[in-house]
Amino acid sequence: MSKYRYLFLMLVLVALSLGTLIYSLRYGRVSIKQFSTIDRPPNIRPDYTDVVIPPNIAPLNFLVQEEGLAYCAKVYSKHGESIEVFSRRPKIIIPSKFWRRLLHANKGQQLYFDVFVKTGNSQWNRFSTIANKIASEPIDDFLIYRKIRPGYNFWRDIGIYQRNLRNYNESLILNDSYFKNGCLNCHTFCNNQTDKALFPTRSPVYGTDSLLIEDGQAQKIGAKFTYASWHPSGRLVAYSVNKIRQFFHTFRGELRDVIDLDSFLAYYILDSKTIKTSSKFSREDYLETYPTWSPDGRYLYFCSAPILWSSQDKVPPDRYKEVKYDLVRINYDIDSDQWGQLETVVSADDMGLSAAFPRISPDGKWLLLCMADYGSFQVYSPSSNLYLLDLTAHQTGQYAPKRLEINSDESESWHCWSSNSRWIVFSSKRDYGVFTRPYISYVDETGKVHKPLVVPQKDPTFYDSCLKTYNTPELVIEPVPLTGEKLAKVIRSSAKIPVDMPITMATPKAGAAPATGQWQGQRE
Repeated sequence: MSKYRYLFLMLVLVALSLGTLIYSLRYGRVSIKQFSTIDRPPNIRPDYTDVVIPPNIAPLNFLVQEEGLAYCAKVYSKHGESIEVFSRRPKIIIPSKFWRRLLHANKGQQLYFDVFVKTGNSQWNRFSTIANKIASEPIDDFLIYRKIRPGYNFWRDIGIYQRNLRNYNESLILNDSYFKNGCLNCHTFCNNQTDKALFPTRSPVYGTDSLLIEDGQAQKIGAKFTYASWHPSGRLVAYSVNKIRQFFHTFRGELRDVIDLDSFLAYYILDSKTIKTSSKFSREDYLETYPTWSPDGRYLYFCSAPILWSSQDKVPPDRYKEVKYDLVRINYDIDSDQWGQLETVVSADDMGLSAAFPRISPDGKWLLLCMADYGSFQVYSPSSNLYLLDLTAHQTGQYAPKRLEINSDESESWHCWSSNSRWIVFSSKRDYGVFTRPYISYVDETGKVHKPLVVPQKDPTFYDSCLKTYNTPELVIEPVPLTGEKLAKVIRSSAKIPVDMPITMATPKAGAAPATGQWQGQRE
């Protein structure tokens, strides 16, 4: 027999063996007949137990934290064949193809994990079954977030990425290396779509601007949009202008802190390429930040607190721990460009807490926000928790924010809604206290927010060695249509949409355009 013929036959045998293995994984031909029962669920990481998962999520690979010589996991549901995964290591990697079939066939059904651990030559132990549920409603296919180092004295290696939640594919949208190590701030999208988007940027070389994506094209606006929100019509963007400073505590778990010394709201009208503001939400004696539109476009919600200091020279200012933000809203008529009167939705005095990051579900029913002991930068506050507000309660004249059971002892912040109002993604420090990780929770029709699961990675130990923090997650139904090279070319270009900004100090007068100059966002 020739050498080449021998190699060919060997390759055929290997291929047939792999085919048999894949077949056994899919149809359960390899099964454990003899085992002892352990009357408790196995310890696994990440904690994918008793969670509701999207029917279009990537496989929930996990690590079995039990001592053993070999491991097996059987994944099954009401319909279709089970999946069995055998491994000599405690990592359970579920085949994507079979996982997708199983989830697709069992929307609304329970999903079970049976975990077996081999402890001797022929001794297997079977733990109690882990039960999860597959939701009927999918999550948006893409999650866009910013990844940064958790440092505090400079920005570098900042990137905005998009993750396909159906698999593990992550791609870079834009990072600071494209424009001389500049900074990327909080991106925002219109109606969970990427055909209208904003990416604020700042650079010592190319200036402080906002990158606008519209209808597959990118332009640069000569203004800084710190925290922005698209009107659902796509015709205008409300945003805040903030004078942000970082400082440090001498002794506490999280040493970093951030104060907003002064802030106000403005809005950019796309058709006329003009920036406007109003004395109703740009008051000289108030801080105003975190705007968000109601899905019908009739109300602009934002956070507001009185300024408690006379000078901005001292950082932190006296009484900074007394600053607590109300959640307020104001009526708006887009056709006449007229604003109504402010009304308080959640009072800081009543709650004894400070509100931040209001986000409304696309169906208009629920408002999700953070509340903490003080201030507006909840990412640095372990006291920050998620609260849910039923917006239909206005019929009774009372709003009652409900503290969610999914909160941890660490900071919860930066949250968003899926386009079908059934999923939220938020950033949590619950695992390490330093790094934020993206978590997914299901929200049912009654407003119950179910136990969260961390966004799955192919390697279940991925987050153990990831030294970057995830923030500003945004769910979208499609990827960003432009490459980083095209976006960077616009940033580096001298061409921009001009905006007249004559004011250089604090809160502007009504009708005047806000300044950008010294008003800089910083870090997280």
